[in-house]
Amino acid sequence: MKWTTLEYQDGAASLKGVFAHSETRIGAAPAIVLFPDARGIGAHAIQCAGRLTALGYATLVADLYGDGIQARDMAHAMELMRSLRSDAIRWRARAQAALDALSRQDGVDRSRLAALGYCFGGSTALELARSGAPLAAVVSFHGGLQSPRPDDARSIKAKVLVCHGAADPLVPPAELAAFEEQMGKTDVDWQVHAYGGAVHGFTNPEADEAGVPALAYNEAADRRSWKAMLGLFEEIFGAQ
Repeated sequence: MKWTTLEYQDGAASLKGVFAHSETRIGAAPAIVLFPDARGIGAHAIQCAGRLTALGYATLVADLYGDGIQARDMAHAMELMRSLRSDAIRWRARAQAALDALSRQDGVDRSRLAALGYCFGGSTALELARSGAPLAAVVSFHGGLQSPRPDDARSIKAKVLVCHGAADPLVPPAELAAFEEQMGKTDVDWQVHAYGGAVHGFTNPEADEAGVPALAYNEAADRRSWKAMLGLFEEIFGAQ
């Protein structure tokens, strides 16, 4: 497995993602752009990218804020996140820039692309899909489900998997119901998996360190949601 810093652009913004791929694979690999949570590229995102790459996928951990910026603390993360998502066009363009950068890499099968994300990254993956990006699959782990342009769900080309904490106070039942209603008006192949007792950040062991009741790791939900994602990828891309 080879790791490199991948520099790319979104207009005037200079971005630094982390790209992982197999050095021994024969033939082009399906590729996944992974959007990290609101803090930026961190240990959890890198670990998940490594697991995916070990399974045969080329993976880019995207830089959402520029220059590989990582939030100093939760307040800074919220500031960075709100700034980006305040402009839907810019938010989608930032996500598209990562997908384009991934598509340009040697050894990537440009006809077999997916996006996934955690928390704000999950929202970003869904927003990229709503833009009509050429994705085969999109997976959101404990991501927000609201969109500035919800009617654009009709533009989604990907199969969609939402892995949701049923006890998540940051994504309440009304938000989930509105998402399901909107998706139900489309021809998109979509599914929602809700995990009982799981709150926000359930895939990330670091969540317990925040000392925030809304955030907590849940081993069962983490394991089950990862298995659901792999099942979708195998359905679309075949065994790797």
